Amino acid sequence: MKTPQKDAYTLILEAIDMGTYKPGDRLVESDLADQFGVSRTPIREALQRLETQSLLTRDGRSLIVSSLDHNQLAELYVVRAELEALAANLAARHATDEEIRVLQDMVEDDRKLMGDPTRLARANRRFHKQIHLASHNRFLVQQLGLVHQSMALMATTSLAAVGRDQDALDEHQAIVSAIAERDPETAGSALKAHISKAFVTRLKLDSGEVESIV
Repeated sequence: MKTPQKDAYTLILEAIDMGTYKPGDRLVESDLADQFGVSRTPIREALQRLETQSLLTRDGRSLIVSSLDHNQLAELYVVRAELEALAANLAARHATDEEIRVLQDMVEDDRKLMGDPTRLARANRRFHKQIHLASHNRFLVQQLGLVHQSMALMATTSLAAVGRDQDALDEHQAIVSAIAERDPETAGSALKAHISKAFVTRLKLDSGEVESIV
């Protein structure tokens, strides 16, 4: 079966999410059309949509990738912690045995990526997405999707901090164990604590208090 082609919006959003375009980078319609091999009309429409979602900011006549100030970052982490905790709580109630097995396999496989924050950050997004899906609540999944879109505006990953990869994967294991034990309260608390620790690490990275491995 032929894989459906991604639209211009998805292509640009993924490029921002993967760090190809970082906060402050200017996005030029003609350049994007050439890069992705599509016409300028869908690119223009995609840029307008991303601007409406505040992922792009207008700078004169140009559009640049938005950045998050300290207050916006704090607000985002508050919302993310609450929603992610709810997803883990619901996953402990509703995840199938197969979904739990996938989560466990992810934790084990991701340990092979330690020391490579870029690849581990991608794996981290997949892990959290799998928990969202395991909640079996479409409206929660939708809201978390919006939160993670805004997470793409972060120029660095907290997993780049020295030692954070080991701690994060240990935290992932604790979350999966609680889900597997069908313990909603512990699963939710473990995921909320995980997000809190990631936020603290990010703040320390930004202030230069902790060292980055990249």
